[in-house]
Amino acid sequence: HWHEEAELTLITKGSCVYQIDLIEYEASTGDILFIPPLLLHSIILKSSQDFCSETYVFHMNLLGGNTADICSTRYLTPMVNHELSLPCLITADHPAYDSLCKSFAQLASLYDTRMFGYELAIKSYLLQTLFLLLQYSSTRFSTESDSSDKLKIVLDHIELHYAEALSVSELAKLCYFSEYHFMRFFKKYMGMSCVQYIKNVRLERAADQFENGETNTLEVALACGFSNLSYFHREFKKKYGMTPKRFISLSARAADFHEGSE
Repeated sequence: HWHEEAELTLITKGSCVYQIDLIEYEASTGDILFIPPLLLHSIILKSSQDFCSETYVFHMNLLGGNTADICSTRYLTPMVNHELSLPCLITADHPAYDSLCKSFAQLASLYDTRMFGYELAIKSYLLQTLFLLLQYSSTRFSTESDSSDKLKIVLDHIELHYAEALSVSELAKLCYFSEYHFMRFFKKYMGMSCVQYIKNVRLERAADQFENGETNTLEVALACGFSNLSYFHREFKKKYGMTPKRFISLSARAADFHEGSE
C-alpha cells in the first residue's frame, strides 16, 4: 500500500523484509526505517517469529510542506515529489544511526508524556531526522519511479474493480506492456502472480464483509468477484483455515463480546 504520510519505524524485536519502492530490505532488531510519502511499501514477517516495531506516521504539512519557504521548496517538496532519494534502512553501522536513535527516543518520550506544547518538540525532532537523512540523499532515477508508478496504477485499478471480471491483458494495457512482460513485471515486484493477487484481494474483501455482519455467503462471494461458490469456499478455507460459515460465526461472537464489554 501507499499513503500521503511519511513513516519512521524502529524495529524493537524480531526481523522482517520490507519492500519499499520495489526494493527489498532485510531489517532486524534495532534497525530504523524511513518511508517517504506516496512510496509503495509492504512488510513480510518471517514465520513463527515474534515481531514488534514502533512507528510514527506524519504528514509533510506538519513540518511546513505546504508553505513556500526555502525549507519546503528546497527539501520537503522534492521529498514528496520523489526527486530526492533518502536512505530507507538505517542499521547500526550507518554514520547517522546513533543520532537517529537519540531523536527517536526523544520522539517516543514526548509522545508518551504529551506535556503542554509537545507537538512543537515532536515537529523539531522530525525535522532533525530529515536533516540527518538528507546528508545521505541522492537524486532519484526515473526508471525506478516509472516502475513504481505503473505498479500503483495497476493496484489501484484492481482495488476499484476487484468485483468485476479482470484480465491480464486489460491490466497489461494500463502499463503499456505485453501480457508476457506484464506477468513477469508483476511477479517480480509483488512476489506472486497477478491472478493470485486478485484472488487474495477478493478473499480479503469477503472477510471484511463477514466481519461487518454480512452472513449470506453467496451474495458476498458474488459481490467480491467469485462466480463459483464451491471455488470461493475452497479458496477461503485455504487462506483463512476455516469455512466462511465458521468465519462468520467467530466474527459474530467477537462482535458480541466487544459490545458486552463496553
